[in-house]
Amino acid sequence: MALKKNNALSPRIEQLIEEGFSVLTYDNSSPDSQSIVRHVDASLIQFHFCFKGSTTFNFNQGTYRLPLLDEHVLLLYNPQRDLPMQLDVAANTQLITVLISIKKFHSLFSQEADQISFLSKENIDKKYYKDHIITPSMAVVLSQILHHQPNALMSRLYLKGKVYELLSLYFNPTESTDLAECPFLVDEENIRKIRNAKQIILERMTTPPSLQELSDEIGLSLKKLKEGFKQLYGSTVYQFLLDHKMNHARQLLGSGSFNVNEVALQLGYSNSSHFIDAFKKKFGTTPKKYLLSVSS
Repeated sequence: MALKKNNALSPRIEQLIEEGFSVLTYDNSSPDSQSIVRHVDASLIQFHFCFKGSTTFNFNQGTYRLPLLDEHVLLLYNPQRDLPMQLDVAANTQLITVLISIKKFHSLFSQEADQISFLSKENIDKKYYKDHIITPSMAVVLSQILHHQPNALMSRLYLKGKVYELLSLYFNPTESTDLAECPFLVDEENIRKIRNAKQIILERMTTPPSLQELSDEIGLSLKKLKEGFKQLYGSTVYQFLLDHKMNHARQLLGSGSFNVNEVALQLGYSNSSHFIDAFKKKFGTTPKKYLLSVSS
């Protein structure tokens, strides 16, 4: 059953770094697909980083659709016409968008212009798009952007530095980020293992392995697993899994196809009261009340 669409999704953070250079982060934690509609003129280059979930771009009044998958980045630029953002953002999706004017971009990368294909002389006036996977180094910086406090002291300077680092990693993906807080994440193999851990717990969410079993399976020490997962995804392994399960529960209830006991069983709860307690703690209401609210 198709999920209902809510009103347009507003950015969690929208920060102007400087003239012609801004960062927007979107977090759709709702159980429904949501839309983003935003004007973007022809002078701006768009970088869309899908840190989690998936997003679909709509062009030409919906006649052409372009998916952006989990842990992928899409670069869009069309100097011939405005390219507004018309996006369908799936449930449980985190998206970071960087908008930078071509003038500002040239000032940052003028010496490297020959190495950046869409800035080459033959392509400079042509539309351009590129979709590729987010590297582990980029994922670390994106996590820092997502979890930084926008009202903190020196927030704009911190964000500016992180976006510069992100763009540098985008165009030079072999460069590693330097993390004083979690230095072993400099090794991209460690980040690959932590991503694998995330995939394992999501695929086996009804019967997840213990932390020790998970660390053995991915070939990473328990300490590195716990510290690295928290650094990369902003929460502990089991908190991440619980959030995913509760968001999935809300989608199942919202579909109208399952009752509370059926959802509890699908999520691996042998006792529905444990599921009810977890759902209420997460959303402030019981599954039954939520089910009644969406079916009324």
